[in-house]
Amino acid sequence: MASPRLRRAAATACVVLASVSAAAGTLSVFQIERELSVGAVQLSTTPAREGALDLYVPLVDWGVRFPGAVRLPARLSVDLRTVDRTAAQRLAAGDLPELAHVRDEAADAIAAYIRLLILVTAISALALGGLVALAIRGRVARLSLLLAAAGLTTLACCAAIALLLPPRGEIGDPEYYAHGPDIPAALRTVELATRSSEILSEELNSQLVGLARLIAAPARRNAGAGAPRRLTLASDLHNNLLALPTLERAVDRGPLFFAGDLTASGSPFEAALTRRIARIGSPSVFVTGNHDSDVLARRLAAAGAIVLTERGRLRGDGTYGPVVARVAGLRVAGYSDPFERRRAEGYRDRYDDGPPTTERRRRFADWLEPLVGNVDIVMVHSPGLAKLTVRELRADPPTRPLALLTGHTHRATVATSTNVLELNGGTAGGGGAGNLDENQPFGMAVLTYAAADGFRPLLADIVEIDAHSGAASAQRTPLDLRAPDGDAAAPASDSVRGAKR
Repeated sequence: MASPRLRRAAATACVVLASVSAAAGTLSVFQIERELSVGAVQLSTTPAREGALDLYVPLVDWGVRFPGAVRLPARLSVDLRTVDRTAAQRLAAGDLPELAHVRDEAADAIAAYIRLLILVTAISALALGGLVALAIRGRVARLSLLLAAAGLTTLACCAAIALLLPPRGEIGDPEYYAHGPDIPAALRTVELATRSSEILSEELNSQLVGLARLIAAPARRNAGAGAPRRLTLASDLHNNLLALPTLERAVDRGPLFFAGDLTASGSPFEAALTRRIARIGSPSVFVTGNHDSDVLARRLAAAGAIVLTERGRLRGDGTYGPVVARVAGLRVAGYSDPFERRRAEGYRDRYDDGPPTTERRRRFADWLEPLVGNVDIVMVHSPGLAKLTVRELRADPPTRPLALLTGHTHRATVATSTNVLELNGGTAGGGGAGNLDENQPFGMAVLTYAAADGFRPLLADIVEIDAHSGAASAQRTPLDLRAPDGDAAAPASDSVRGAKR
């Protein structure tokens, strides 16, 4: 027969277990709704192996999760139940001060929810623990001891919720998820709505497209095989969907060369959001940047884009084709960014925020060396990676023109030397959807070239539009790239426009 001490321990354990079970049950079922200025949200908590903050929109069945934002093994969920139409229109129009107010409202709502959760948890845990204590009191254990166990357990559960459930510290490394089949349509609807924003109105779109078509006019004067052609260079969209319609109209069914940083982290959700870039150009050519990922590259390839890497053209099934691709009469090669994000690493930021190392520059130069003379265009996201290569090409110019198309710096640049062109279109997304306050102009470049008797760059045009003032501009640089033994040699020159990175 069990000893009295063992019976008391077992009885106390039952009371503690009952109180903990009541607290866990309360976490699973308790929820409240709060009205914010932009709509109504529902707050709830679900026990989980890893703590996280979830922001979820049932209306379109997608959400974002911040792992590690909550230290309690539970997911704190904020679900948007209804949307105030007027407030949403103001936010979409760039009313940034209200965004700060909404964040404060959300923080207050979470704090109020946690206070009520602690109160309800205390009542339920103490009640169930007390009932079990009353049921097994008597010869097994004294009632005062069992009630004390219930009270202490309830206090511990409430303290854990108060200390570990509130999101703390920097919230980062989001994980996007979507389940519903209507999410693509919902994303298109959101995009159409945001196109009416004051930041990049249709009027400004028309100005930019008009400039791009004016620049492209030389390519449309003749229909013969030797007529000039054009390609559009863009980069650094950084998820800014507001710029996609403008980019689409400026490309006007011509070839688009996108030199990296299409997204912010390359997550599957962002890939779905920006995948239409594969259909904007005829064709669209892409190399990754440090804000893109291996998953994004695969999905763009599967969607029909020409995704170039140092190993060859990436196919949708993950295999590789030839290193040099034929695009619009040109021989094109591309180099993946060394800091491209990876699915296996949770799309974490791998960029070291410094100039490329000598080793990385040497690796790029060694990769390009056997291609010189057999390729017309080379795409690489970071111009710093090609710095050593450019120095070597200026010292020993190639026999045929070679164009390096880059991005990353958010600065529009045209630089020439004998048979070498460096072209950067700036930032097609104005620095990205989250960086509009930095006043970076929306920009792209248009390269006019001849291809009948080999690649010959003719004109480089930088097109820019200020998102705040609406001022649009185009800067033209005539190109005269000749072979070293030709009639003339192009002097080294540089032309830079744009904003800080």
